[in-house]
This record gives sequence, structure tokens and C-alpha cells, in this order.
Amino acid sequence: MELLIDNKDGNLWDLSEIVSEITWSTYRIGKPASLEFTIVDRGIYQDKGFKLNNGDVVRYTDEGHKVFYGYIFKISEGREEEIEILAYDQIRYLMNSGTYVFSKLTATQVVQKIAKDMQLKTGTLENSAYVIPSQIRDNKTFIDMICMALDETLINNGTNFVFYDDFGSLSLRNIAGMRFPLVIGDDSLMTDYSYSRSIDDETYNQIVLYRDNKETGKRETYVTKDSATIKKWGLLQLYESVDENLNQAQINEQLAQLLFAKNRESRSLSVEALGDYRLRAGCYVNLYIKKMSINKFFLVETCTHKKSDGVHTMDLELRLV
Repeated sequence: MELLIDNKDGNLWDLSEIVSEITWSTYRIGKPASLEFTIVDRGIYQDKGFKLNNGDVVRYTDEGHKVFYGYIFKISEGREEEIEILAYDQIRYLMNSGTYVFSKLTATQVVQKIAKDMQLKTGTLENSAYVIPSQIRDNKTFIDMICMALDETLINNGTNFVFYDDFGSLSLRNIAGMRFPLVIGDDSLMTDYSYSRSIDDETYNQIVLYRDNKETGKRETYVTKDSATIKKWGLLQLYESVDENLNQAQINEQLAQLLFAKNRESRSLSVEALGDYRLRAGCYVNLYIKKMSINKFFLVETCTHKKSDGVHTMDLELRLV
């Protein structure tokens, strides 16, 4: 394990021997990865010139994996000789807000444009293919702009991408190519789990799309629904605006895609397991639990790795796909 701090003034510090606990957390949508760790201040081997500043570079590698590259955003200390550090990767800088008008760009091109303007480093950016007719993003965070472009790609093209920072390089990958190579479950890494089914979050059985007709001054609405699940669950309606440049066939396709994606229970699993740094939010993982007759692939929504006293564990929030 190696944990390095770069003060950006020519000083590079190795904290590997004085760190007591490390937590690396990743999220599939809308958040930067974080690294939290605790070090013992005034340790016996500490150099008197050692210092920590917000903005310092943090680099963490372990078990042969390049785990995290980011920047310190919070330093907490008190009377005890411990200092708690919180660092984020580049995506933290995409939480700034601004205004963009994109015309006929793919989600990949949106990422490239924003990253260039924000002077952020990019790595593998796979082609998302779907050209979004127009995107007006007024006073939105840059990460929200990217997520909205990815949502439109999923709705209209059926392809799901994950956007993340890969050890200092912004990356965009089709989740179809992000399968964890091992099964997690009975007799394989898993130590505990909990399972839930819900219609309380992102479940809809009636989709209403609307747009304002500038010529008539009236609002036009387009509706699709599933009467069977309305009878079963009650009416759960999603009401959203639709691009004014879409024709009737394109609107019907968007309605069908939204109903297909939203008209279902959300099923999630929380899993505790022995850690493997190859697994992060956005990956597919095959989960096998004989007691519940589960042997399926799940999408990792959040993934939290912890390293304490040499023991590496991970907590996963999974969504059935």
C-alpha cells in the first residue's frame, strides 16, 4: 500500500506508515469519488517540514491497483494526535455551475467540451453515438449537464454509460464492457447482504410528455400508460418536457422507452464482502445467493472500500438489471 501527498511545491510525502484507516467511495451517477483517511500527527518518524494543505494532490495505490488520484478538500484535527483528510477526484470540479447551449452533440462530445473548458484531463471516452438535437442547460452544474446527456442517450438509444475519474483521467465507458470477473455470493467474497423491492423511487406507470406550442399558445401533451400496473400499484405519473424539435414518431418512441425503463419495481441489494479494487460503481457484478434463488447480474450503484489494520472490505449498493 502506498499513500502519497504532493504539496505542489516540490515536496512529496509518503504517509503509508502513519495512516490508520482508508475509505474509498465511488458512485455511479452525479458524484465524485472520495478518499477519506486518518493519519497520526507528530508521529515518531514525521519530518518537521511535513504539512498538509487543501488542494494538495493525493495518490493512493494498493494491491497492485491504481486506486485514487485526487485533491484534498477538507482537513480536520483536534486535541488528539489524529488528522482526518477528505479528498475528491476531478469530478468534484464539475460541481461548479454554468450555462451551455449544445446543438447536435453526443454525450461524449458534451464531456469533451466541458472538460476542455474546465481544463480537466480526459482518458478513455467511448463514443455514445446518439446525437442529441439540442440541449439548453441554464445555471446547471457541469456534472448534471453530463448526466442529463447520458440520460437522453439511454432513453433514446438504449445504451447506458458510466462517467468516472480513472486515476486522474475522466473516462466514459459503456457499462456493457464493465463486468467484474468474479461471482460474489455464497462461498465467494460475500459476508452479509440485505434485499429490498420498491416502487417508491423512480417507478412510474404513466408517462406524460409536454411541450408548449408557440404558434397556438397552447400546451401539447403526449401520454402512455400501463393499466395493469396502475390497477396493482395505483397511478404513478412522470411529467416531463419534451424537445420541441422532435416529431410525433420520435415522441412516441421516447414515451415507449420511458415506460419500459420506469414501469417496474426497483430492486436493490446491499452486500458486504471482502474487498477487490477492480470493483467500483458502474460495474456489473454477478451475485449468487442460493437462499433467495438469486443468480443474476446487478449494477453497482455505490461501492465503498475500506482498508483498516491490513483488512480490505467493501460495501456495495446494487440494482438489478
